[in-house]
Amino acid sequence: MGNVTICSLAGHSALEIFAGAKASGFKTVALVVEGRDQTYIKYYKNLCDNFIYLKSFQDLTTPSTVKLISDKYKHIIFIPHRYIQVYCDLNKFERDFKVPVFGNRNLLKYEEREGASNQYLILKKAQIAYPMQFKTPGQIDRLVIVKVREKARNYERSFFFAENYSDFKRQSEKLIKIGKINKRDLTKAVIEEYLVGVQVNFNFFYSPMKKRLELLGIDTRRQTNIDGLIRLPVNEQAAYLKHTKPSYIESGHIAVTVKESLLEPAFLFAEKLITAAKKKVKPGIIGPFALQTVIIPGPPKEKIVVFDLSFRIPGSPGTAYTPYSSYLFGRNISFGERIALEIKNALKSKSLKNILT
Repeated sequence: MGNVTICSLAGHSALEIFAGAKASGFKTVALVVEGRDQTYIKYYKNLCDNFIYLKSFQDLTTPSTVKLISDKYKHIIFIPHRYIQVYCDLNKFERDFKVPVFGNRNLLKYEEREGASNQYLILKKAQIAYPMQFKTPGQIDRLVIVKVREKARNYERSFFFAENYSDFKRQSEKLIKIGKINKRDLTKAVIEEYLVGVQVNFNFFYSPMKKRLELLGIDTRRQTNIDGLIRLPVNEQAAYLKHTKPSYIESGHIAVTVKESLLEPAFLFAEKLITAAKKKVKPGIIGPFALQTVIIPGPPKEKIVVFDLSFRIPGSPGTAYTPYSSYLFGRNISFGERIALEIKNALKSKSLKNILT
């Protein structure tokens, strides 16, 4: 549309972003890294009008990259996704990336679980239910899941279960021994009660243009190797676990629907999150965000508990094929297209400042 170009790092949900941009008439530019570029320059080159090669995704915020993007594209909008948190310094992204960003760039660091800016601060402020946490391993008195940074991939988390302090010590020592985690990272680990229930992600969009909260889709995750493990008979599971630890590396998603009685409490949590985020980091939530939840049986009735947050586009394009966006728009719509529509409407009403930071 016009001379505006939509830009993103070539990974995670970039195809969804570019497909949505093209559907709305925008030009696209992919920031690619050699060795991880074929999806964009060959197999789906129809979605990418232009390419900029980076030595690494970390180089996004360097002065030379920022200058290159700004000089080459006078009217460009960058769409962030999970790669920003994985590969980039968020402080530099906030401060040094002098390119217009769709959404609130200053909220992205609140996806973290540790440090001065973390999701629990917003969850507490919003009074949203999340799993009980234990400050020290010595407090463990029930089954917990421990979330600790991986040694090899510091941006990902390793998980293990424990039911008491002795179990915590035994399980963590095994992971340290095999090089899965660092001992020093255990002091920053999140220890929280493991809730047994149905895990679903409610994927929302908040539109400043319409001042409307929209549920665009719901999904659940496929993770390796835990997905294959739970399909084994119990005896074979035990035999497998003697030699290999379960892993929760996200590999895919499945579109999900929930019964309608669960929608209102999910919307209520989303509304609370919008209010709390605006108080914490103005102007608050712009565009896509997600509540990763577990639905537990009660008593007295089912309850939604939030165990994770995201403040950007989810990496699950299949959510477009749940019915929720069609209830609003009369047809299925992806997050990529919804972002493009918001930008398109802002351009028409000359109010881009309301959706960019």
